[in-house]
Amino acid sequence: MNKEPQTFLIDRNRSVKQAMRQMKEIGQKELFVTDSEGRLFGALSDGDIRMWILREGGLDEPVASICNRNPRVVAPGYELETVKQMLLDYKIEAIPVVDHDRIVADVLVWDEVFRENAPRLREPVNLPVVVMAGGKGTRLDPLTKVLPKPLIPIGEKPIIEIIIDRFVAAGVMDFYLSINHKAKMIKSYFEEAERSYRVQYIEETMPLGTAGGLRLVKGQIGSPFFVTNCDIVIDSDYGEIARFHRDHQNDLTIVVSCKRYIIPYGVCTIESGGILKSIKEKPEHDLLVNTGMYVLNAELLELIPEGRLYNFNELIMAAQGKGFRVGVFPISEKSWIDVGQWEEYHKAVKNFHIG
Repeated sequence: MNKEPQTFLIDRNRSVKQAMRQMKEIGQKELFVTDSEGRLFGALSDGDIRMWILREGGLDEPVASICNRNPRVVAPGYELETVKQMLLDYKIEAIPVVDHDRIVADVLVWDEVFRENAPRLREPVNLPVVVMAGGKGTRLDPLTKVLPKPLIPIGEKPIIEIIIDRFVAAGVMDFYLSINHKAKMIKSYFEEAERSYRVQYIEETMPLGTAGGLRLVKGQIGSPFFVTNCDIVIDSDYGEIARFHRDHQNDLTIVVSCKRYIIPYGVCTIESGGILKSIKEKPEHDLLVNTGMYVLNAELLELIPEGRLYNFNELIMAAQGKGFRVGVFPISEKSWIDVGQWEEYHKAVKNFHIG
């Protein structure tokens, strides 16, 4: 296999947040937890982490608290066909080779086991996608005085094409682009582009906010669908997001990112009369923040008023007020980049790998 087995191993005392970072760095969704002697203690998947976060578990908790203590393993001398069948039956990406002392001798990974005949592990996404591409992009002035925000390049491609390419790789063929500011430039770009997917335009005659333009697809989309801002790139399994939306019977699913904020000061707590109760130096807070990607059921389009500015927070509150089920799908901080901010845009240009 290409990766060293040690890259898949994590000590049982390491934190959930450290596990999320390690998964992102090695590009895998499974780690194997070991004890202080290097023996296999359990297995940890990104799904385990997601459910832990949804139960409001802390990111500083040790992975020993949430891992599966009875993972699937094989012994040295395994039959390759047996491994293939286990990966298929249990829909897992990797399986450890464990000796009689429970020491991990190797890790067998899906792509390496099946090689060129690897069946598709990730299920295809058969949902349409609406890209909200009508904003002025004022946070990226002065670039957006010349180009519409969706056409600002990262490397050799504009932001919107990077977003679309990731959905196409997941099996999406139908895209709706909500456009307003510099709409002709966006349409001209896609008229000239070589593409295998279908594009339809939702033309706003006036700025309608982050959700108002969705009203214009009412009657055109009858299934659940993705919505994404045109200045974010999410590196995640879109099929898994769609399945999560379906399996949890959500009407609206918000893709959220774990974000750690550090207050660079000593934070004081006081009692009445101005008496200092305590002081905490540079406290850290783990929050779930809205990335700007969603899965919606088509019924929610009825909640959006016609012809006026309407933002996604209003739609979320309206959905909750009407008794619709609103859920969240957590991803790691490193799986999300907001290129609509100058600082993040420069990071993307320098570091972001377009796959």
